[in-house]
Amino acid sequence: MTTVARPERPLGDLLREWRRTRGMSQLDLSIEAGVSARHLSFVETGRSRPSPDLILRLAEQLDIPLAERNTMLLAAGYAPAYPSHQLADPELAPLRAAVRQILDGHGPYPAVLVDRQWHLVEANPAVALFTAGVDPRLLVPPVNVLRLTLHPGGLAPRIVNLSQWRGHLLGRLRQQVLATDDAALSALLQELRGYPGGDDVAAPEDDTLSRVVIPLRYRHGDRDLSFVSTTTLFGTPLDVTVSGLAVEAFFPADPVTTATLHALGSSATGVT
Repeated sequence: MTTVARPERPLGDLLREWRRTRGMSQLDLSIEAGVSARHLSFVETGRSRPSPDLILRLAEQLDIPLAERNTMLLAAGYAPAYPSHQLADPELAPLRAAVRQILDGHGPYPAVLVDRQWHLVEANPAVALFTAGVDPRLLVPPVNVLRLTLHPGGLAPRIVNLSQWRGHLLGRLRQQVLATDDAALSALLQELRGYPGGDDVAAPEDDTLSRVVIPLRYRHGDRDLSFVSTTTLFGTPLDVTVSGLAVEAFFPADPVTTATLHALGSSATGVT
């Protein structure tokens, strides 16, 4: 289990920063958390030391990520409330089994498991469709899935609707930075913005599918494949590691893509 050092910044500073990030006044937060505005003011200025329950209640109202809730507790001199296991730890064996079942069961369609900073944790064999031909340096662990996708040496040259897909991914990452205040994600966003491929905003395309969802259109050989994607999070996580995990799964959006993926899957397994 990961241990966390006590932060240098006091609880009041952390709480004030998160409150302002969420666009809430002291009065707004006090009402939502069921505490007096006077007491909340004392907490932010360091004149009052709140209980662990109050810290967690305030963090819940501010929708603060679990890791940062632990940081707030440590800043106030309390023990972390949420464990942070490694995926290889025995405690997470049921989760690993569930993820493996999801990834394997999704074949022959691509699916990956990523952490909250978009590092590749696991993938099913169908992901080879995307990684074939990319710069090997982008596949050296830890592999960042967003960098792999938008880097000129990655998937980008084969993404037919690169401007649209790039805008979609940057929009998701931008929202994640706002929600988590994660410095590593902020740095990643700035890096990805420097890659060529279009504007930061997803450009609309005039076709039936694009009016419903933003598809990924990917060139494979002489065929343009079309995918829709889904994101699966783990419900009610109480572990820091688990709270940041997501399964990104791709489904074929047309008969050509379906037939191609099944043919590739059969070829990989030796089935005729």
